[in-house]
Amino acid sequence: MKNSIRILSVLVFPLLLIGFSLSETDKKVLQYPSSWPKPHYNFKDNPLSNIQVELGRKLFYDPILSADNSISCANCHLSFTAFTHVDHALSHGINDSIGTRNSPVLINLAWNKHFMWDGAINNIEVQALAPISHPAEMGEELNHVIRKLQKDNNYPHQFYKAFGDSLITSQRMLKSMAQFQLTLVSANSKYDKVKRGEIKFNEQEANGYKLFTKLCNSCHTEPLFTNGGFASNGLTIDTNLKDVGRFKITRVNEDSLQFKIPTLRNIEFSQPYMHDGRMKSLSEVLRHYSSKISTSKNPKSDIKTNLKLTDNDRIDLVAFMLTLTDKEFLFNPNYSYPRNIK
Repeated sequence: MKNSIRILSVLVFPLLLIGFSLSETDKKVLQYPSSWPKPHYNFKDNPLSNIQVELGRKLFYDPILSADNSISCANCHLSFTAFTHVDHALSHGINDSIGTRNSPVLINLAWNKHFMWDGAINNIEVQALAPISHPAEMGEELNHVIRKLQKDNNYPHQFYKAFGDSLITSQRMLKSMAQFQLTLVSANSKYDKVKRGEIKFNEQEANGYKLFTKLCNSCHTEPLFTNGGFASNGLTIDTNLKDVGRFKITRVNEDSLQFKIPTLRNIEFSQPYMHDGRMKSLSEVLRHYSSKISTSKNPKSDIKTNLKLTDNDRIDLVAFMLTLTDKEFLFNPNYSYPRNIK
């Protein structure tokens, strides 16, 4: 998976900027709280610019990237559902094909060291190659995509505006798509407003937060609500997909059934859950952690035993997780379909 995009312009609070490896131009495009950790992405290799973000946004929403011009990145990564799909467990592709995993959310990607559920890719600039070439997703060849873009009536002009000439290359295409995705920063949920001292949690949310910090924070670490690593969470292997997770990449036995730990930001809108979409609600997820943990397939599971959660505990935990919803992010017009780009 526009006239001078103003990133996060709909936010109602002034985000503090942090420099690190960001140029002055990057700082104007990418905004996030000063309390956050340093982004992992090296912006020196791909300095952000509004016009390249705009180009990446157009490419993200354009089905021209697929073999039959029917599937775009946005088909599986919808802006108003935390940039994932919600109406089916596994991603869908060209020719009514069905993929092998639930699509991950696209949130705060500048802090990611690995991409895909198994961490097969470690650079966002090449991540798009995986769905573009996957036969059950976009089923296309990169060289053919470039030829289609070159023949398009609009794209040569867009690349000229973004790069100073109309040469269309795979590197320019992928870097532009990465730039758009890097700007998908979610940092204005109720949780964030509480942390800034603007409002307070209600009693249920406060109780849920205490439980969360005790039981969940080691993997879903604040403020990104993921530690960026991989974990086995007591799920049994799916008998149809037989997905062994990170082991497929590393061939290390301890990585069997380990999957990338997803962020919990905007979790309210990103169901179904888990790498295969097997769970349809947060209540079902918490029931799994409190009563259905299995280590039979992986004795090195990161969760050894069921968590001791009462019914009220589960209700309070869900109440807290709902405070991670950031509607300014979900409905930011700068992230939606670019209707006016020319």
